[in-house]
Amino acid sequence: MSVSKRKQIIKAAFAVVAILFVIFSLVQPKWGYHWEEVERKGIDIVVAVDTSRSMLADDIKPDRLGAAKREIRDLLNVVEGDRIGLVAFAGTAFIQCPLTLDYGAFSLFLDDLDTNLIPVGGTSFGEAIKKSMSAFNDKLKKHKAIVLITDGEDHQGNAIEMSKVAKDKGIIIYTVGVGKKEGAYIKVRDNRGKETLLKDKEGKVVKSRLDEIILNKIAIETGGAYTPAYGTQWGLANIYKNIIARMEEKQLGSKKIKLYENRYQIPLFIALILITLESLIGERARKHKTLFDRGG
Repeated sequence: MSVSKRKQIIKAAFAVVAILFVIFSLVQPKWGYHWEEVERKGIDIVVAVDTSRSMLADDIKPDRLGAAKREIRDLLNVVEGDRIGLVAFAGTAFIQCPLTLDYGAFSLFLDDLDTNLIPVGGTSFGEAIKKSMSAFNDKLKKHKAIVLITDGEDHQGNAIEMSKVAKDKGIIIYTVGVGKKEGAYIKVRDNRGKETLLKDKEGKVVKSRLDEIILNKIAIETGGAYTPAYGTQWGLANIYKNIIARMEEKQLGSKKIKLYENRYQIPLFIALILITLESLIGERARKHKTLFDRGG
């Protein structure tokens, strides 16, 4: 039996081209598009961070403020679709970053948090809650949460009153207590750059103590929850996943997006045709009749 080299070449060419079209279809080529309106839903979350000097205590590494910033960055990885804002507080408070869906911009404001931001010393939970409430820009009494992160005591004593105001506005407060139960001394640097312990006006060494009772009361008053943060890994992202994310979401608006059409079927169909043609072509050479075959 003779074999046609020409037919073998054609079959091989069909097979190779078919493989190329299969590979092309796996890439999922797209051309042509249509517009689709997409609704954005989520929760408004304001993170209020204590930036008083007690946050420099290093019972949590690298220090309490550094640990809080690390945990907030972890939170950013799981809040897709939610607006998030940032409030810094000590003796008073201000909005460091307004509510935004731009998590990159939020991260930049978070990086700038330090204990020199607020000139007024002390810790005021009431001011933190009040300023955080002002960050919400609608009157809906739901879809709103405040995460209050602190290591100290309320020096102004109006935290519960402000919590009741938050509750009336439909805002839920979740509190996070940072630091060890027994408290910690605060290391600072003097004018000569020498590390020393922080002292009060009377010259006594200051020891930061966490008031868990008041933090529990604030959370319970608004229907939230208190979470202690004694260890190095206290899981703010887990607090979000297990508690905050279960809140009812609101529509944050809608926008039209361009969706390109997936055309993988076309090269796949061509590949199937080529494979079929390749299988139908035989390899035998066509037999030519001679004079003897004709009986001459």
